[in-house]
Amino acid sequence: MVMLIKRFLLPVVTGLTLSASLSAHTHGTEMAVEQSEELKEENLDLGKISESFGFLIGKNLDSLGFEFDMERVVKGIQGCAAGKEPPMSETECVQAISMVQERAFQKLAKENLELANHFMEKNKVEANIVQLEEGKLQYRVEREGNGETVQPHFSPLIRYTGKFVDGKVFGSSKEDELISLDDTIQGFSKGIVGMKEGEKRTLFIHPTLGYGTQGYLPPNMLLTFEIEVVKANAPKKDEEALSNHVDILEGDTTEIAEPDLKATEEVMQ
Repeated sequence: MVMLIKRFLLPVVTGLTLSASLSAHTHGTEMAVEQSEELKEENLDLGKISESFGFLIGKNLDSLGFEFDMERVVKGIQGCAAGKEPPMSETECVQAISMVQERAFQKLAKENLELANHFMEKNKVEANIVQLEEGKLQYRVEREGNGETVQPHFSPLIRYTGKFVDGKVFGSSKEDELISLDDTIQGFSKGIVGMKEGEKRTLFIHPTLGYGTQGYLPPNMLLTFEIEVVKANAPKKDEEALSNHVDILEGDTTEIAEPDLKATEEVMQ
């Protein structure tokens, strides 16, 4: 899972950063060769290396969040190899890519918000749907519980799976996980309060009570969580362990952690 909560604007990968990555990798080449002698001759095929390097470039381009004109990309590579002048300076190119990313980000945020509003409006009339906040937070009980009830500020032990509306899983607990309701996104903490031990719910969280345009997920995504409460509130020793090990929240449960806005601002600067 992602270890750092940040805005979903992917980094611009320039030739400089790619070169730095290759340079760092080169330091381990000698050891790698010793460990892979059987592949040595096969991997010295320059044609194969060239094609594979093209795939590396392609992956970097794909990660930037918009589609490049691949014919022009190839033309640029060929022009560079031939010693020609680029149509833009490296600084201008990086700035332009950042602007295109921002435009794509805002467009996606608007589209996702519209989809979230439409879904919540349609979903509220479905069978067994309970609205906790009009158009913002809904849930459906999948299995009743009969144990202790989760209260505000509790630290429950849970199992969960987070999904987008299309059913794609973006995160889940690997085992029973201890969380602090004071450190989770609003929709999650509000949606779990009132659950009994043994109960299962599906939460439907509007981006207003989720990550909005912050966090590492696509902007303004409506989130659904399948949650099972194992224990309503952790024993005192477990609560102390939770406060002493922040990585429990910032590592394995990033999908439900409250966005770190200060970290987001630092990333964007």
